[in-house]
Amino acid sequence: MSAVNTNPLRALAGIWRHRQLVIELTRREVVGRYRGSVAGLAWSFFNPLLLLVAYTFVFGVVFRARWGGSAASESQAEFALILFVGLIYHALMAECVSRAPMLILNNANFVKKVVFPLEVLPVVTLCAALFHALISLGVFLIASVLVWGQVPLTAIALPFVLAPFLIGVLGATWVLASLGVYLRDIGQSVGIVVLLLMFLSPIFYPLSAVPESFQPLIRANPLTYYVEASRAVLIWGRWPDALALLGQYAAAGLLAAAGLWWFQRTRAGFADVI
Repeated sequence: MSAVNTNPLRALAGIWRHRQLVIELTRREVVGRYRGSVAGLAWSFFNPLLLLVAYTFVFGVVFRARWGGSAASESQAEFALILFVGLIYHALMAECVSRAPMLILNNANFVKKVVFPLEVLPVVTLCAALFHALISLGVFLIASVLVWGQVPLTAIALPFVLAPFLIGVLGATWVLASLGVYLRDIGQSVGIVVLLLMFLSPIFYPLSAVPESFQPLIRANPLTYYVEASRAVLIWGRWPDALALLGQYAAAGLLAAAGLWWFQRTRAGFADVI
């Protein structure tokens, strides 16, 4: 086996060379999840649709929740859509980081028997999660047209908001995939952290509803910026702040580079531990 390249740029170039492998593994991952079911891939559409209906009923009908100061004019469906944007981001992140600690362990045959670019496994996990997130986003856009009659022009900025989130999640997935090989307790603790990140971000409540003394804690949550910025472009018709967005790109890029470097640096010991 050739020496592992720990240079993040060269490692990324290697991932690009294996892009067809990433596409094929992603296809197998997505299709395999629904193999044997009658509806098949249609479940990827029905699941977020059913969740949206459930959220509308629970929060809009049972709890009669409203968002901010718009309680007088806001409908149950509008509240559910505001909620749904945050849940799309959390579900994408949760799928990647929850699976990451067991990612190498569950693919031990690639580590021991085959010369295989292990660094693509977190990329495949991210691509599969992104596929389901895009389906959920499609459900959101259809529902937005039905509820509000349109999607604001600012929605075209969503890919620019989503991109650094994906980069950062990929970096975290590389780190957790490596740590999961050496520290088996990581898999148990990640689930708790994912749950805390959901409740300590403005998914179920507006940031303005949080007491000022606790707002810095909520803002420190990596989900907060993306949930708020995505609601701004998808619902309220506001363009993202360019400087803040550039900061997110810089932070995500550093996390991804560090994560890939760490993964490549530690992968030499995977076979010994597994």
